[in-house]
Amino acid sequence: MPPPMIATMPTAADLAPLIPELVLVGAAFALLMLDMFLDEGRRIVTHAAAVATLVGVALLVLAGVGGQGTVLGGMFVRDVAADVLKVAILVTAALSMLYLWPFLRQRGLYRGEVAVLVLFATLGMMLLVSAGSLVMIYLGLEMLALCSYALVAIDRDSPLASESGIKYFVLGSLASGLLLYGMSLVYGATGSLDLQVIAQAADGGTGQGMLLLTGVVFMLAGVAFKFGGAPFHMWLPDVYTGAPTPVTLFVGSAPKLASFGMAYRLFEVGAGGLDDRWRLLFAIIAVASLAIGNLAAMVQGNFKRMLAYSTVSHVGFLFIGIAGGGAQGFAAAMFYAMSYALMAVAAFGTIVVLSSRGFEADRIDDYRGLNARSPWMAGLVLCVMASLAGLPPFLGFWAKLAVLRAALEGGMLWLALVGVVFAVVGAFYYLRVVKAMYFDEPDPSTVPGTASRPLRLVFGVNALSLLALGLAWNPLMAWCQRAFME
Repeated sequence: MPPPMIATMPTAADLAPLIPELVLVGAAFALLMLDMFLDEGRRIVTHAAAVATLVGVALLVLAGVGGQGTVLGGMFVRDVAADVLKVAILVTAALSMLYLWPFLRQRGLYRGEVAVLVLFATLGMMLLVSAGSLVMIYLGLEMLALCSYALVAIDRDSPLASESGIKYFVLGSLASGLLLYGMSLVYGATGSLDLQVIAQAADGGTGQGMLLLTGVVFMLAGVAFKFGGAPFHMWLPDVYTGAPTPVTLFVGSAPKLASFGMAYRLFEVGAGGLDDRWRLLFAIIAVASLAIGNLAAMVQGNFKRMLAYSTVSHVGFLFIGIAGGGAQGFAAAMFYAMSYALMAVAAFGTIVVLSSRGFEADRIDDYRGLNARSPWMAGLVLCVMASLAGLPPFLGFWAKLAVLRAALEGGMLWLALVGVVFAVVGAFYYLRVVKAMYFDEPDPSTVPGTASRPLRLVFGVNALSLLALGLAWNPLMAWCQRAFME
């Protein structure tokens, strides 16, 4: 009789691929303790340290510190795809933090836990994109979700923010329940929580086929809920509108990258053998998202609500890339997710920069005559709107072109045609903002924004990067393609 296996504790060398996550969690706890000893006037220390931490961890990932590999019994996988997504998530989170500080401080809403919540949410996203097991996916997702709920309701005196927080919590819990139920069905069909074992069952048909497929459908519904894809988008407009604008900026950008990572791990890595089924489901949700998102955005007068519904349409384009399938489809979808994260930060950053205390700049009419008051600012907003609309040579154009090409290569000509039609439709409501800035008379009651020079500089770099990356998009696309090379 063979001797029983003795479990051994992992050594420091075994945990080397986890170094970026360990640094981030250590810094989060350190800042939590530091904030206890800082008064209200010195909270900038906590915030600056959080931004420096995010940038530092991004550099660690970019430099490959710790190396790639699989740890924790296969639960954590660090590969090229995970590293690319982590760098994008960390950079997006750091950029979001630069918008958070002046807005919340000006309104007396900044608390020390804001920076800590952002760090823990970022940690959840990093775990999510490196998940090798259903357990790690759920752990990362819930860490992200719980921090996001608290951030959305950070303005406890605002009924609108509190209502948004409750809606986000209730509907987010429903999405988590759908995902968890799907995972339980997959476990019942395959007898394992490991994505590699699930992949073998899906490829070889060794699991219970109908039970496995049902689990995949429930997981897809949960993923679509987290993305905000139609018809699971009902939480998104209210949450985006009710949350403080820089919180919306964070919630609407970096988590989309994490959701893409979750979709890749669950469907391509775990259920790749069933891609003929889930690709069609992604295509159907993409069409619904494009139709509902674009048509609803066209009739909105509130700028934040318009951007919320436009997010639904952008999720549709991202799903077109996933529906294309294969390495090219996921590379295109990753490129779209990274491009949209940068565009979303700039779009909601527009509101942050142009708002002031008592004036939120969240109506399209608030942008009437902006060119007459500030031609430079109007030009930056034009760059953002043009990129979101997918006009060449901005970054958004190449992102849309990449996913449409992926759909064609995946044998879905009809889906690519639908995408082209709604790309044209979607340009309408972005051009409404441009028309208001350049062709409408200024509203005398409009109070111009009082953003500080550093914040205006951040927004300027953010907006112009959409043009710069549009002119030099090949390296970014090549980076995404390299993440899915065999």
